Amino acid sequence: MRRILRAGQRDRGALTLMLAAFMIVLLALAGLVIDGGRKLNATETAYAVAQEAARAGAGVVNTSEAYRSGTYAVDIPQARAAAAAYLTNAGYEGSVSASGDSITVTVTITQPTAVLSLIGIDSMTVKGSAVASLETGVTGSGS
Repeated sequence: MRRILRAGQRDRGALTLMLAAFMIVLLALAGLVIDGGRKLNATETAYAVAQEAARAGAGVVNTSEAYRSGTYAVDIPQARAAAAAYLTNAGYEGSVSASGDSITVTVTITQPTAVLSLIGIDSMTVKGSAVASLETGVTGSGS
């Protein structure tokens, strides 16, 4: 015994399945937009904090050498400590290195995801680094 189905009865439930698949795709795209924007913001923050910490370190002058010889140089141990203190006070983690009159700071920011955690991506890590050097005196003609 065969049952005759009308045209509308064959497709019953097909729209629900299609909408469910569409919602998953839409949620993934929203996650990329929202969490991608948050990652860009965190990257910008990491670079800004690294620049400020490097400037804080590069501005530490070895005063005893400056008074003795008249030349300005970065006091490396104090410069590293000043840059590390800036990072600590700002609430960020990072590393500080120095060579010559240059201070290099790398900041690492790890933050949880807002939407992508639904598909197993729980956090994002970004890094930003900057180098600052001590510059002294007036350069150029001054006009």
